Amino acid sequence: MNSVAQPAAATSALRQDGHRWKILGIGVLANASFSAAFAGIPVTAIFMRADYRLDNTQLGLVLGSLGLGVAVSELPWGVLTDRWGDRKVLLCGLISTALALATLAMFAAPGADGIAHMLWLALGLLTVGLLGGSVNGSSGRAVMGWFREGERGLAMSIRQTAVPVGGGIGAMVLPTLAATYGFAAVYGLLAVFCALSAVMAWRWLHEPPAAAVSGVAAPVQEHSALRDIQVWRVAMAIGILCFPQVSVLTFATIFLHDVGHAGLALISATMAAIQIGAAVMRVWSGRWTDRHGNRRAYLRTCSALSVVLFIVLGVSAALAPPVWPQWVLNVVVLMLVAGGICASAWHGVAYTELATLAGARQVGTALGLGNTCVFLVFFLAAQAVPLLLAWQSWPAVWLAGAVGALIAWPIFLKPRR
Repeated sequence: MNSVAQPAAATSALRQDGHRWKILGIGVLANASFSAAFAGIPVTAIFMRADYRLDNTQLGLVLGSLGLGVAVSELPWGVLTDRWGDRKVLLCGLISTALALATLAMFAAPGADGIAHMLWLALGLLTVGLLGGSVNGSSGRAVMGWFREGERGLAMSIRQTAVPVGGGIGAMVLPTLAATYGFAAVYGLLAVFCALSAVMAWRWLHEPPAAAVSGVAAPVQEHSALRDIQVWRVAMAIGILCFPQVSVLTFATIFLHDVGHAGLALISATMAAIQIGAAVMRVWSGRWTDRHGNRRAYLRTCSALSVVLFIVLGVSAALAPPVWPQWVLNVVVLMLVAGGICASAWHGVAYTELATLAGARQVGTALGLGNTCVFLVFFLAAQAVPLLLAWQSWPAVWLAGAVGALIAWPIFLKPRR
């Protein structure tokens, strides 16, 4: 009996070991689908401002509504994920997000019938954010459940590469789509992405084996992660460090277009380079910190380097002549790419640290809290940047990004025992 049972158990373990990569693939696809909307729509800012006839303040409100929706919904979705399981929440979120985007394509895209009011557009993007907020916590819980300690940093970092990869796809495709076919095509394509991800999740995603759940990194906590000050500290630092990232991803296209007079090809290539570079760095950093056990040190290094890069970017914007020669444009593009990558390279490591602190049964809640902080900063940054522009123009925007990274640095320090 034992000789028969052992090969059967080994075969089952091998199947489970192989299936975890499908789970990771689903997590990547789901996050990339929503990221193409969340990070891709802001890259169409030039065309959105023109097609919907918005000024910069109205544009900030509209784009910020998407982040506000995610900020409001992330924590409730995370708590529901811990109670209902990742499969139900992820399927519900992806299907409803696809329907919301399809509704925008049908009723809120500028066309022969006229232009939708700014408030309707903002409400539509707010709804997309509210529903899409389900993706992060549910997919993160699935990945943490199927991978073992010593692998989770790499797995979570690969999952987090979906954000810049999806954003990079959006940066390359959506502006041209908006310019050529209008925003109905933009919203429609994003709806198809989410629907396809839902099909993949329905086919392969299920709860991990009991052994995998019980083996999650940190000891299982009986109390809520929301009562742990260390969980709150890391979640807040994650959010604050997103300010320079959001400034680049949301307004760099406007900066390059209005100030540098860059063409669409250069703008799209710049934003795609930021997203692809961030994806590569997230995978590398996840593997590197798994090997060295130095997540906090890596997060502090990213914070410090972001401070330096955004100070240089702010000084460059201040000293640049009114009409940029080509070499100035090239330097500014390089600084934007370097700063954007540095400000985006740490997410997988940070979310792994946050989930590990929370414990096995609180992963969804902790990731929801982290992303609540992230998208709250996204919303606030979208409102703050136009005010900074009106006050001291672009140097103030980039120097504010440096200040955000500087504030985050000491929060990542481990408390003294």
